[in-house]
Amino acid sequence: MTQATASADPEIGKTVVAAGIKTNYLEQGSGDPVILIHGSGPGVTGYANWRFTIPHLAQKFRVLAPCMAGFGYTEKKPGTHYTLDLWVQHILGFMDALDIRKARFVGNSFGGALTLALAARHPERVERFVLMGAAGTEFELTPGLDMAWGFEPSMENMRALLDVFVYHKSFITEDLLRSRHAASMRPGFQEAYSSLFPAPRQRHIQALATPEAMIRQIPHQALVIHGRNDQILPVSSSLRLHTLIEHSDLHVFGECGHWTQIEKKDAFNAMVMEFFSR
Repeated sequence: MTQATASADPEIGKTVVAAGIKTNYLEQGSGDPVILIHGSGPGVTGYANWRFTIPHLAQKFRVLAPCMAGFGYTEKKPGTHYTLDLWVQHILGFMDALDIRKARFVGNSFGGALTLALAARHPERVERFVLMGAAGTEFELTPGLDMAWGFEPSMENMRALLDVFVYHKSFITEDLLRSRHAASMRPGFQEAYSSLFPAPRQRHIQALATPEAMIRQIPHQALVIHGRNDQILPVSSSLRLHTLIEHSDLHVFGECGHWTQIEKKDAFNAMVMEFFSR
């Protein structure tokens, strides 16, 4: 059952109960479904991550961008233990609730790890997918990712963190800074966020990883995208994914950080649209 939400806040869309969790999601367009899965930074929502991608892909596809369990405006149940298994079940429940048998996916960072796990475990539910600055392999924790997962809310900390996310600092506008800071300060948000990836944090990288033998068995066409100057997820992770996924293409953007969908939005959107239209 879905429910529309009357709100002037663009981050709040419709609500559906997915795997027992009241899930906030945005929806635009019509046609074959495309599901966008956000990253794990503080203040993240489907809108914050995909605001430039949704309207472009919606010209041809039915685009859905949920806030995953533990993030954004989706219900946060006390005592929930957030794991890759839970997130996979949540996205499957989301698809089932909306009667989506199979979809195309774009996964950013944490969302890339989830997309990869879904493709490996439930290949029949995935048409093809894009991984963007994706986790899902094992790598050494970067200072940038440690900063993101260990974030403590303040305007100064948010400004410092956003500077790490991008290569071109001009993308960090005062509006973006205020929006992400306000999101991180919502009642109950920090308590929930701090419980997702507590220190020591190297273990969470392993917990999000799909075994390489399973990745090698993935049958889908995949597009792997990364920013060469990414300080959150090392570009070596995407190089490894490209090596492991037999039917994959790789594109590395120069002078680009972790947010390729923002810093290189026009090229990124065109690339994903072309890939999904094949």
